[in-house]
Amino acid sequence: MNLFSKLQQRQAEGRPLRVGLIGAGKFAAMYLAQIPKTPGVHLAGIADLAPAGARSNLERVGWKTEQFGAASLDDALAKGNTHLGEDWEALVAHPRIDIIVECTGNPVAAVEHCLAAFDHVKHVVNVTVEADALCGPLLARKAQAAGVVYSLAYGDQPALICDLVDWARAAGFPVVAAGRGHKWLPQFAESTPETVWGHYGLTPEQAKTGGLNPKMFNSFLDGSKPSIECTAVCNATGLVAPPDGLTYPPASVDDIPFVCRPIAEGGVLHRKGQVEVISSLEKDGRMIPYDIRFGVFVVFEGETEYIRNCFKEYMVRTDPSGRYACLYKRWHLIGLELGISVASVGLRGEPTGAATGFNADVIATAKRDLKPGETLDGEGGYTVWGKLFQAGKSLACGGLPLGLAHRVKLVRAVKKGQSLSWDDVTMDQSLPAYKLRREMETLFAGPVRPATA
Repeated sequence: MNLFSKLQQRQAEGRPLRVGLIGAGKFAAMYLAQIPKTPGVHLAGIADLAPAGARSNLERVGWKTEQFGAASLDDALAKGNTHLGEDWEALVAHPRIDIIVECTGNPVAAVEHCLAAFDHVKHVVNVTVEADALCGPLLARKAQAAGVVYSLAYGDQPALICDLVDWARAAGFPVVAAGRGHKWLPQFAESTPETVWGHYGLTPEQAKTGGLNPKMFNSFLDGSKPSIECTAVCNATGLVAPPDGLTYPPASVDDIPFVCRPIAEGGVLHRKGQVEVISSLEKDGRMIPYDIRFGVFVVFEGETEYIRNCFKEYMVRTDPSGRYACLYKRWHLIGLELGISVASVGLRGEPTGAATGFNADVIATAKRDLKPGETLDGEGGYTVWGKLFQAGKSLACGGLPLGLAHRVKLVRAVKKGQSLSWDDVTMDQSLPAYKLRREMETLFAGPVRPATA
């Protein structure tokens, strides 16, 4: 409750949190819009492989050229402005940078960036949740070993869900379910970048005007991103995944306590303490009024008659038994809220969500029949979507994590709807992300067979 006052104090003392940003795309642009309005934070450097695009985003959100025109990081730190360049390694290695914000959206690159930051004793706020779903449990351990903080990004849904789960538990409530909303029908799992806008609710012209990336937006629509984000939540909170992936029950906000309760009590949960995603569409495609499509929720339990009476007295919306209630946010503000993570990490040494174990995974699953020799194109593409798995099941079947299902070739046929395994692909084993993932599998499950070289 006192982050703002602490930031003001750092500003008054001339000791701002010194931040380095890797990647200056859509999410980062939203954070960039807020930095000039936030005391006690100095964005010293931005590293992006496309500086011209980063410059355009800076100008779009209101930055003046002189604000990001520093000739070097040292110049930026001396003058209080920002250096824009391509060299992420120099940014990570600079001794006066406190926090690295990883915002590339590329899980393979993000893992390398995070590991390098730990080596240079930098805290990391990891916006690239795909990397966290790939190997967040081991990233968190390596950060701890380096004496730094590794955190999910506030404003993105996983950190917001973790915050609600923490609120419920800290208040003494058992958590029954937690998750997010989504616009979902089963056929969306087959969506490609060519079909995404019609399903999503935008015209191609609107998408072009907004500069929206069809592959990225399709990763939300086809179920990949909800699975990725629920993986991060499971691994950070200890909640479990459904036994056969997300089921997307339709519900209004008020009906979430009706739906997210155990099957034996009329709900959809296989057990208490589970993640789930609520659809904003009925099964016949009708839109649900008062939906939670862009929001997050936690369902918690009133275990005693006294607590359930308190729910009644304060008009809390519950299921018919009065036992299950829900707290929610109907919207999330994405990068506009990222400063909460930067402040929490830099001032309190606390993450806004971080993996504590390997409880869930997201596995590449075929969108259509795939042939040997085809190249996978990762989340949101034409070949695979991401399915949420319990970690034990993923390890038992040698599941191919979605984060590494990009630019790899198939060595055997895979049927539509089948989840892929390491044995289905050839893999560049020199990638730091591959090595870290396999190290994590060994750590949590014992020795594993290497993937085909």
